[in-house]
Amino acid sequence: MNRRLAIKQVLIFAGGMALLPSCLREEGKVSIQLKHLDISATQEKLLAEIAELIIPKTDTPGAKELKLHLFVLKMLDDCYEKQEQESFIKGMNTFEGLAGAELKQKLMEVNAGKPGLPKETGDFYAIMKSRTIGGYLNSKYVMSNLVIWELVPGRYNGYFPVKTA
Repeated sequence: MNRRLAIKQVLIFAGGMALLPSCLREEGKVSIQLKHLDISATQEKLLAEIAELIIPKTDTPGAKELKLHLFVLKMLDDCYEKQEQESFIKGMNTFEGLAGAELKQKLMEVNAGKPGLPKETGDFYAIMKSRTIGGYLNSKYVMSNLVIWELVPGRYNGYFPVKTA
């Protein structure tokens, strides 16, 4: 056998083996890196829809546009205990398969505190709602466009009228 041909084929094979893991990358995973949670792409889309129902798009961007569902996942992954993470996942699973009006109706029931719902559903909604609102209030959009920030003492107004007692 020709030695050059053998070396060429071995190098092509080795290059193919080096590229193989990138081709076989598991599809359907969440778009951010998480250490403790295993979230699928469909669950990420569900969280995006729920966040959008909590803070919808109006004349300001909504939760989906600001990617607040990813903020919720990152905070849950980094800052919550294992038990709370499991409760969040179980509560999120009660919303799977729902879309549009059904999802909105179920969220309204959970928000109203309807009796008979599983505890995990309430835990999920409490974390989701608080972290979505917190993420919105701390987002770049809100901090740069809606909040007018002044250094601590504020501006000096030497002509402010003072009334005597």
